[in-house]
Amino acid sequence: MLAALAIPLLFGGLGALLAGGMGDFEQLAKPPLTPPGWVFPLVWTLLYLAMGWASGRVYLIRHPVQVRRRALKLYAVQLVMNALWPLLFFRLGLYWVSALWLAILTLLVVMTAGAFGKLDDLAGILLVPYAAWCLFALYLNIGVAALNA
Repeated sequence: MLAALAIPLLFGGLGALLAGGMGDFEQLAKPPLTPPGWVFPLVWTLLYLAMGWASGRVYLIRHPVQVRRRALKLYAVQLVMNALWPLLFFRLGLYWVSALWLAILTLLVVMTAGAFGKLDDLAGILLVPYAAWCLFALYLNIGVAALNA
């Protein structure tokens, strides 16, 4: 289970590395409801831990390997997409592209939550806050794109 908790944290760290600095972000016009900067690492850490816990439950549950593997492949794809989003948004400043990327990521998170939920109710529920945060992040991303075009 420790590996399952560590994997999303490592992908989050990769995303932070790919983002580079966030100094330019402070200069951007932001939409209403944008939280202070310290909220993001706190929320993401909690979300990554919940994702890890959920994936660990799915990995350990007694279901056919191919069913678990399908759900965990979705999980892996969304982890990679999550780690690449900061590159698009922060480092490259591709706000509209990153919004589209985030919309696809959100869909993948919902699909992963559904796949996890079919195997284990709690595993699916643990991804609901992540899906909600992705929707909120999509609102913020679109807001930044529209206000800074």
